Amino acid sequence: MTLISTTNELTAVCSRLATHTFVTVDTEFLRETTFWPRLCVVQIASDEEAVAIDAMAEGLDLTPFFELMADTGLTKVFHAARQDLEIIWNLAKLIPAPLFDTQVAAMVCGFGDQVSYGDLVKTVTKVTLDKSSRFTDWSRRPLLPSQAEYAIADVTYLRDIYRFLRTKLDETGRLGWLDDEMAILTSPSIYEQHPENAWERFRNRVRKPRDLAVLMEVAAWRESEAQARDVPRSRILKDDIMIELVLAAPKTLEALGNLRAFPRGMERSRAGADIVAAIERGLARDPKTLPKLDRERRNGCNGATVELLRVLLRHVSESHGVAAKMIASVEDLEAIAADDHAKVAALTGWRRELFGAQALELKHGRLALTVEGGKVMPLEWRDEAPPENGAS
Repeated sequence: MTLISTTNELTAVCSRLATHTFVTVDTEFLRETTFWPRLCVVQIASDEEAVAIDAMAEGLDLTPFFELMADTGLTKVFHAARQDLEIIWNLAKLIPAPLFDTQVAAMVCGFGDQVSYGDLVKTVTKVTLDKSSRFTDWSRRPLLPSQAEYAIADVTYLRDIYRFLRTKLDETGRLGWLDDEMAILTSPSIYEQHPENAWERFRNRVRKPRDLAVLMEVAAWRESEAQARDVPRSRILKDDIMIELVLAAPKTLEALGNLRAFPRGMERSRAGADIVAAIERGLARDPKTLPKLDRERRNGCNGATVELLRVLLRHVSESHGVAAKMIASVEDLEAIAADDHAKVAALTGWRRELFGAQALELKHGRLALTVEGGKVMPLEWRDEAPPENGAS
């Protein structure tokens, strides 16, 4: 077990790691008291060594690590990579590529939705991970040897998992199925925190265009405040309180202070004036310029069709050994029910071959579902050719 705490040590280890075809990577971080995640420890392993990097060590320059992550000749293996990638993006404005996410790969290989690292370790290596340091405060120093050992285990077994899943994907010809998911994970757009998009997390909480307009402004204000002060969004305004004031849309400080859930005295602060101003901006928006609410977009969906598509999806998932979530989301099913040409992943590439084409056949009555031996099975309808003239 090696704990890296100086730039010279990091430079040397990254030079060695760069000579391999892949490395496994994980991070330990905290974000309970901040908006931006605080990187505490980085773990990396190759076939020959495994190290933990004390990202908080005084004077440590992480540039060699970021250069390793930018090396396009080296595959970077993560499990459930999104939060790790977000940290790297925030610190260095780069996203490791090429990328292999073992959680996504496991979904393609039939391990179910969002299988945990511990479950994969147990399945592949027959080892049960020690969870005693699971709730460690990774920002406290010095790091204990037991903590560093626990952290490094997250990348040592990942090597075996990567080889196992890679082999399985090669054997089944499904390696290319990961491409779309990896393209999404390596797109900067999902890590960029734009305040004007903050409302999207709450789009199902409002029903009227006026409420949506106010939500867009208030959520953007809260996001900007949280980023500027580097505190969690809830420190600025809790979700439920924000939704309550969006629906009430108080136009004065007095009305704001009279809201039952609104923090007492906050209306007299700068934040109170900012909130009222945001509400005013929302109320002044032209409803015609607003995005369509999910409820409005889905009004034309046939609920019965969606339910049938769910049954078909489950059948396809089970028969092909691919997690249903990997094939199609609920939103995909609703979109397909409403539009044969919906712009969803389930109607493109391997997903269309596996499920999308059958979904359209089912929707239009050219495919039926039946039960055989207690299992749902698709049944194609074949119309008989019309009889020739004079035939009886």
